[in-house]
Amino acid sequence: MSEVLVNGNTTTDEINSSFFEIDLSVFNLKYGDIVNIVIKHREGCTPRILNKDVLTPTSTFEIKYISANKDGFLTWATINEHGSLPFVIEQYRWNKWVRIGSVIGKGVAKLSKYNFNISYHSGKNKFRVKQIGSNKKPRYSSSVEYLLDIPELTFIPGNGNVATNRIFFSGETKFEIFDYYGKLIKTGEGQEIKVGKLKKGKYFLNYDNKTETFIKK
Repeated sequence: MSEVLVNGNTTTDEINSSFFEIDLSVFNLKYGDIVNIVIKHREGCTPRILNKDVLTPTSTFEIKYISANKDGFLTWATINEHGSLPFVIEQYRWNKWVRIGSVIGKGVAKLSKYNFNISYHSGKNKFRVKQIGSNKKPRYSSSVEYLLDIPELTFIPGNGNVATNRIFFSGETKFEIFDYYGKLIKTGEGQEIKVGKLKKGKYFLNYDNKTETFIKK
């Protein structure tokens, strides 16, 4: 290595070896400060960082409010963020929490507001957000519910029946197809699924807010 810079300042660490440490304690960094490390090296001598996760912020956010509205938006506000981390948005469907997207956190202590476009299934919908920081443990918001009072979707050929080339839903929906052994085969969103290339056998179909089965023949 020829030089190592931390936030534009040259380190005084001994870097002329095959292994070295960067001592960040000498830079008087405050909790939540941005750290930019530049390692200058010769061509053909690319360094490998062993513990880069040490620079990942800790998730410290506190939720002030979280809500889902009729226009299809999840909104929430936080305080006490220290370092920017993505908020992962999850929806509870098919008896599990499913990731539906993410929003980059602002990483500041003051009030921060966020929103994310969501899609509902029939009946009771549940949502939450989470962050995963340097300790690898997820930090969750409380969950919020929204009741969509519309008829449940159905599909053709119907629960337990035989499908040959396509499956049709009575409306737009997210879906998952698992084989008999629980392996995820297909996922997506729409009003129909092409299943002509699936092997013969029994499959589990997650759609709308329920799980049913079909036989591929």
